[in-house]
Amino acid sequence: MKIMKKLPFLVLALLLLMGCQAKPAADDTDSDVPIVKWEHSEIYTDADIQAAMDAVTAYFEAEFQGCTLTQLRYPGDASADLFTEWAQEYEADEAIVLYSSFDTDASGGDGSLDPNTTYNDFQWILVRDNGGTWEVKTYGYG
Repeated sequence: MKIMKKLPFLVLALLLLMGCQAKPAADDTDSDVPIVKWEHSEIYTDADIQAAMDAVTAYFEAEFQGCTLTQLRYPGDASADLFTEWAQEYEADEAIVLYSSFDTDASGGDGSLDPNTTYNDFQWILVRDNGGTWEVKTYGYG
């Protein structure tokens, strides 16, 4: 009898817990937010990856006028050797590589990109020291 009285509270707590852990849906095409994907990482926490993605998104919004970010992804740890190389090149403790897809408008963004074009697998290299804030260091095709 006591369990039946507590069941609604347990269900509510479970629903709240599930809602707090939700990640952006991969099929949410009606949103202005880019599709965000990442593979499990043994190197970075989800919070680390999300912080790197937030840094790219902020940089993109400020510097890529006339472009629309459509996807941002962390491909996993398979390129961990590259992370070390990028960290050394920029004299940082850590580096991460993200990939994006974006569309340009009729002006080609700032004019340096092809108009009305979709760019896929566009790389973003970010670094940080001592678990601090990620900083975009370079981007483009590798």
